[in-house]
Amino acid sequence: MKLKILFLLLASLFITELKAQQYPTLWNEILDFKKHESETPIVKNEILFVGSSSFKFWKDVDSYFPDHTIINRGFGGSTLIDVTRYFYDIIYPFEPRQIIIYCGENDFAFDENLSVNDFVRRFTTLFGMIRENFPNTTINYLSIKPSPSRTEILEKSKIANEKIASYLENKNNAEYIDIFNPMMDKKGQIKSDIFLEDQLHMNPEGYKIWQKVIAPYLKD
Repeated sequence: MKLKILFLLLASLFITELKAQQYPTLWNEILDFKKHESETPIVKNEILFVGSSSFKFWKDVDSYFPDHTIINRGFGGSTLIDVTRYFYDIIYPFEPRQIIIYCGENDFAFDENLSVNDFVRRFTTLFGMIRENFPNTTINYLSIKPSPSRTEILEKSKIANEKIASYLENKNNAEYIDIFNPMMDKKGQIKSDIFLEDQLHMNPEGYKIWQKVIAPYLKD
């Protein structure tokens, strides 16, 4: 009996370790950032892109905005809670003059019971944390995008976008950036040719839309 229990424990530990190897945690990505920063001088007072995998996969973001220095700290599968949790690892060291946030899609996708109001509270918590530490930094929120693979959160996303746009309307050095509508066609359907096969992440055509929308907001 004891041997059986020991075997089950060892098997459980093995499976846990295997999963950890197959699916690196968000912390692993943060550690990668920290390792890079320990080897390369931190560039301060530039434009910081922070958020989830839609930023993470924008590997060549610099080529889209050649007149600006962009620091990309997108990390896969992150939610607003994660960005807030790792604030002192991925935002604070850069003392950025502008922060552009893309995050929120995962919040709704990972928690079907998450209300729009609770989501907005997540955002305002992060906003407050940034503003407390960097009172003069420009903060932009990039709207939750429409994704063909996540149509079940489309309505919540629309309402959340509207509420955050309203929240930022009277805030100093802060603006909402709408990329939701530019990603829809004339019939009100999500453009089908701007996504990768997973129908979640974008191809270069999708990022060209983002480039066109974001460029006027970037600070010199």
